Amino acid sequence: MKYIYLLPFAIVVFFAACKNKTAENIGKDFAGTKNHSYSNYTDVVPSHLNWQANINFDKKIIEATATWHFTNKNKSNKIILDIANLNILKVLINNKEIPFTVGKAHEVLGNSLTFAINTTDSIASITYTTTNASAALQWLTPQQTASKTMPYLFTQCEAINARSVIPCWDVPAVRVTYNAQVQVPKGMLCVMSADNPTQKNADGLYNFKMQIPVPTYLIALACGNLEYVAINNMCGVYSEPNIVQKAAAELNDIPKMIAAAEAIGGPYKWGRYDVVVQPPSFPIGGMENPKLTFATPTILAGDKSLISLIAHELAHSWSGNTVTNATWNDLWLNEGFTTYFERRIMEKITDTTYTDMLWELSYQDMMADVKDMGATNLDTRLYVNTQGRDPEDAFSNIPYEKGAHLLWLCEKTVGREVFDKFLNAYFKDNAYKPFTTAMALTYFDNNLWNQNPEWKKTVGFDAWIYEPGIPKNCPRPGNTRFAKVNAAVETFKNTLSTKNANYTSGIQSTWTTHEWLQFLRKLPHPCTQTQMEILDKQFKLTQTQNSEIAFEWYMLSLQSNYTPAYKKIEDFLMRVGRKKFVKPLYNAMVENKKPTDAQYILAHSIFEKAKNNYHPATTKAVSEVVK
Repeated sequence: MKYIYLLPFAIVVFFAACKNKTAENIGKDFAGTKNHSYSNYTDVVPSHLNWQANINFDKKIIEATATWHFTNKNKSNKIILDIANLNILKVLINNKEIPFTVGKAHEVLGNSLTFAINTTDSIASITYTTTNASAALQWLTPQQTASKTMPYLFTQCEAINARSVIPCWDVPAVRVTYNAQVQVPKGMLCVMSADNPTQKNADGLYNFKMQIPVPTYLIALACGNLEYVAINNMCGVYSEPNIVQKAAAELNDIPKMIAAAEAIGGPYKWGRYDVVVQPPSFPIGGMENPKLTFATPTILAGDKSLISLIAHELAHSWSGNTVTNATWNDLWLNEGFTTYFERRIMEKITDTTYTDMLWELSYQDMMADVKDMGATNLDTRLYVNTQGRDPEDAFSNIPYEKGAHLLWLCEKTVGREVFDKFLNAYFKDNAYKPFTTAMALTYFDNNLWNQNPEWKKTVGFDAWIYEPGIPKNCPRPGNTRFAKVNAAVETFKNTLSTKNANYTSGIQSTWTTHEWLQFLRKLPHPCTQTQMEILDKQFKLTQTQNSEIAFEWYMLSLQSNYTPAYKKIEDFLMRVGRKKFVKPLYNAMVENKKPTDAQYILAHSIFEKAKNNYHPATTKAVSEVVK
C-alpha cells in the first residue's frame, strides 16, 4: 500500500498522542487473540472461498454467502471466524443449518463467529449481509463520483477490515484461492482482485477466479460506471468514462515498469496487471490488490511526475503479495522491500538524479516522523509489537522508509549485482508462505552474509531492525538537482529587501514535482505576505492541478495566513478524500486556534459540507481533529 509519499501528518499527530503506547506499554483489551484475529487459523486451515454476492445499492449492503473449504488440521470441534459489523443469517455444515454464536464486539477487532464442526467436516457456508458500519466499504452516490452518472462501491480491506466484508480468518498468514459470482445493477462493471472482465455485460452478473492463494486483506472489489482502456496485452486502466483516457495516458509506462521489476524480482506471475483509478474519495494513495491495483486520482498530474505510486503497487506483486508478512508486526517486510523496489523501478525508467530526489524527500519524511515520535520510541524500530493495538498503528514512514534505506545500505555494501541476485532468490524461495522478521534474518544469514561476514557488521543489520531511531550509517542520495533548488531558495529569501531584485532567480517553471516540493519545504514557515504574493503571481501555485504541490502550497498558505488561497483550499477539501492530504490541512486550520479564528471557523464549515464525500476512515480521522 502506498500510504506515504510526503510526511503523513495524520500519522504524526496520532503518534504524538500515543507515544507511551509502545511495545513495552500495550493494552490488555485484545486478550485471547493472536495476531489481531479471533480465528483458530492454526487449527482449522482454509484453502478456498466461494463467494456469492448481491451488491444492493438501494440498501447500501452486500447480501452474500461465503462457502469455505478447509482442513481440520488439529481435529478441532469448532470453527472461529473474524467478523465485524456483519449480520449473520445462517450457518450450514453439510447443507444442514446449525447454531452459531457471535462474540462480544470489540472496537478494533470486531466479533468472533463460532460454530461447531465434526473432525471430518471440510465445508462451511455462512449467509449474511454487511451493514452501514462495515469499515471496508465505501458507498458513493452518483454526485460523489467523478462522472456523476451512477453510484459506486469500493472496498479497502488492509489491514484487518476483510472481516467487515466476508466472515473469514482475517490474518495475513492465511492464504486462500477464491471464486466469486457478483450481481450488480445493470449498466455497471464490476472488478475484483482476480481475473477480470474488460466490458460491461447485459445482466450485471460477473464471475471471478483467483487461482493463486492470497491473504484475505487482498480480496477487493469495485463496481460502478467503469470503462477499460488497454495499454498493451497484459495491462490497462479502469476508471470512470470522463477520466479513463487521461488515466491510461498518464500510466502508459506500466509495461516499462513491469520489465524493470522482472529484471530484479524475476518473472511477474500474476497474469495481468491492471489499475483502477478510483473516485476522488479514495482514502489512500494506492492498494496492491493482486492483478488490480486501486489508485487515487490525485496521481494524475498530467506529466507522469507522480507515477512512482504505481511503481510501488506493482512492486508489491513480489514483496507483499508473493512474500507476505506473517503478522502486522512484520509490516516492514511488505513495505520496506516494496519501497526499495519502487525506487529501483523508477531509476530504470528515469535516471539516478530523479530517484535521488525521491530518496531525499523520503529521508526528510522519515526523519520528521522520528523527530516527532522520539528517537527512542520503540515504534521507530522495524520490527514492532502491535499486539494490544490497532495494526494501523504500524503504518508510518518507518516500515516504508527505514526498511527501504536499510535495503539500500545493503545494496551499497555488497554491490548491486550481488544484491540483485540475492533479491531474485529471496522472492523465489519464500513465495506464498507466511514470512516473519526472524525468518528474514535467517535467510539473510544463509544467503547473503555467509558470502562475507564483514558485510553484516558494516550494515549493522540486526540493530536496524530491533533498535529504535535511524542508525548513523543511513545512506543519503546525491544532490545534483536539489542543490540548484536549495540555491534558488536562498536567493529568494535573501533578495526581498533589495530594490529591483530578481526575487525568483533560479526558480524554474519547468521544475518537476519533486523540485517544487523541495523548494516549498525549504522556504520559511511562515513566509511573509510579500513572499507568498510574489510566488503566487509568477507561478500560479494556488491554481495548480498537481495534488502534491497543491498540498505543500496550501499548508504553507495556512501557516502564512495567505487568504487568497483559502477558496482553493476549500475546493480541494471538497473534491479530494485522500487522508494524507485532508487531515493535515484540517489540523493546520484548527491547531492552536481559538474558535473565533477565521481558519478554525473555515475548517468546521468545510468539514460539515465535505464529510459525506470522504471514506469512513477519513471522516473519523478528521472528526477527531475538528471536534
